[in-house]
This record gives sequence, C-alpha cells and structure tokens, in this order.
Amino acid sequence: MVSRPERLLRGRDVPLSASFLELFFDLAFVLALSQLAQHFLADLSLVGALRTALLLAGVWWIWVTTTWLADWYDPEALPIRGLLVGATLGSLLAGVAIPKALDGRGLLFAGAYVAVHLARGTVTALMLRGHPRQSRALRILTWYSVSAVPWLLGAFLPEWRVPLWVLALAIDLIGPRLGWPTPSLGRARQEELHLAGEHFAERYQQIMIIALGELILVAGLTYAGTRLNLPETAAFLLVFANAVLIGLLYVTPAGQRLGPAIEHADPSRLGVVTSYLHLVMIAGIVATAVGAEVAIAHPTEIGGTTVVLVILGGPTLFLLGRILFSIAIHRRISWPRVAGLLALVGAAVAMRLPLLAVSAVATGVLLVVAVLDRAGIFTFRPARAR
Repeated sequence: MVSRPERLLRGRDVPLSASFLELFFDLAFVLALSQLAQHFLADLSLVGALRTALLLAGVWWIWVTTTWLADWYDPEALPIRGLLVGATLGSLLAGVAIPKALDGRGLLFAGAYVAVHLARGTVTALMLRGHPRQSRALRILTWYSVSAVPWLLGAFLPEWRVPLWVLALAIDLIGPRLGWPTPSLGRARQEELHLAGEHFAERYQQIMIIALGELILVAGLTYAGTRLNLPETAAFLLVFANAVLIGLLYVTPAGQRLGPAIEHADPSRLGVVTSYLHLVMIAGIVATAVGAEVAIAHPTEIGGTTVVLVILGGPTLFLLGRILFSIAIHRRISWPRVAGLLALVGAAVAMRLPLLAVSAVATGVLLVVAVLDRAGIFTFRPARAR
C-alpha cells in the first residue's frame, strides 16, 4: 500500500505534460509581464531598467519554484492543486502591485511573494512527515523563511526597499545552486534535486510562448490605437517579424534538446542555470515589447539614445541569454548569434535614425542570425574538458 507522503510525490505513472492548473498558473504571468512592460515604459532610463529587472526577477522566481513544485510532486494531488491555485493568486497580486511595488504597494508585492514560498514549504514539509523527502522541503522552507525577513523589512522601510529586496532575491536565487545547505539537515543531495527533463523543457517553451504573446499583444494594441498609416503598419509588421524570429531562435536547436540535457545533468547546475538564463531571455522580450510600443506609436520620429537602446537592447539581451543557453545545454557557440549581438551593440551606440529604421535594423540582424544559425555553418563546439 502506498503511503500518504508517497502519493504526494510525482510517480512514474504521472504524465510529464503540463497539467491544467499549471497552464492556468501561467495566465497570471500574462498580467505580470504586461505590468512590467508598462513599469519600464514609465521610466526609460538605466535606473528604470534596473528597478524593472528587480521586480521581474521576483515574479520569475515564483514561476520557477512553482514549476519545480509541479515537477517534484503530483500536480493532481489535492494539496498540490491547492498550492498551484494559491501560487496563481499570489502571482496575480504581485502583478497588481508591480506599477507601485517600489512605492506604495511594496507590502502587497512582498507579501504575495513571501506567502507563495512559505505556503509551499510549510504544506510540503507537513505532508511529507516521516518521508526522506521531508528534509528537502524543510531546507527550502528554512531558506525562504530567512529571505522573508529582508522582503518584509523592505516593504515597511521604503528608503531601504531596493537594497533589502536585492539581498532577499540573492538569497532565493543562490539557494538551489548551493543545495539549500541548512544546519542539522546539511545540503540537498543530487537525487533530491532531480528534474523531469521532458516536463521542464515543455514548461519553459510554454512560458516563452506567454512572453512572446505579450510582445504580440502590445504590438496589436498599440497598432490598433494608431491611424494605421504606412509607417505604423510597417513598424507593426517588423515587430511581428521580431516575435517570429525570436521564437525560431529559441527552439532551434538547444530549446529542443533541453529535456534530455536536464534529465542527465547535475540538476543543481543545469536545472538552476537554465532558470537564470531564461530570466535573461524573457527580460529581453519584455524590453522588446517596450521598444515595440514606442516604435509603432512614433515610427517616423528620430529616436533619442534611450529609445534606440531600448529597441535594440531587447533583441541584444535575448541573444545574450540564447548564446549562454546553447553553451550551457551542449557547449556550442553559434558565431552568427555572437556576430548579431555585436552588431546590435554597435548599432545602438552609433545610430540616430527614425524609429522605423531602428526597428528594421533589429529585425534585419535577427533574420540574418536565424538564417545562418539554421544553416549551422559557423558553429563551434569547444572540446570537453578531460
């Protein structure tokens, strides 16, 4: 007879495809990405970019850890279904708080974030009493209890909010990489951190589609608010092409090989590193959406340095994450992506053209990179260390 704790864990007979509630949870990320784009648009500066990145990292880590929850535990078990619903609500509340999270709604953002993590740790630790996997849940709960202190202190101390939240995020992001070492419990062993590669790869593709959906939604809504003239139409089509090219560059080939790579790698390395790199790529897509809104609304205006940096910086950030992603998955360097990255950086430094032309440059670079990358002519695979 299977024990109650065993019924909570994901068994071999549980389908690896995402459950309905996991997809339902992803919908909360739609609001968060939209709010993040508007947050950045309201302050197109380096400070604005860093503040938006801080909030993006927070909501992203809710997504990552909730995906781990559904990977380690049976998503159809009643307690896990409750945690998935709770994580959806928490993500929605964090998304609602984003526009003023660093001002008047800090407690709502931090409270939602902390509640999701502590609820997950508490429920799983209690439900796994007497089971060897309880130690993993206790380690995770301990680390999030520690990081909850700077999260909540930052909510009540506005002048210290940013540094305290940066500290809290650093604790949360580094914990799994170290195996959540905890007094008397030690460090999590590799088998405790194992991830189902097929499930995780599918979830990453689904959240990338959500991010690209936000880009397309922004483009469509902005275009609908214009007079639909030729420059505005051209800018809209360029943004659509960017979305298609970013999607193609993601799925080929490392995106398709992610499942087997995670399945057979050290999960504390590859499983965690891929979550960091997807954060970089999604940040690039958010920045691309912000640049798209400005370019479609004002295609014939000469772009200032900040706007040009945003329009070109989004694809640049995505390519950077994608290059590192390929290296992490199968130690492959795509020189077309590296060249495209350098071309975008150079264009951002030197360019002062109408925003439509800036968008065309970004699209042209992505197109050339996608074509050359697909051909696989200029690819270098470093020799494995012996």
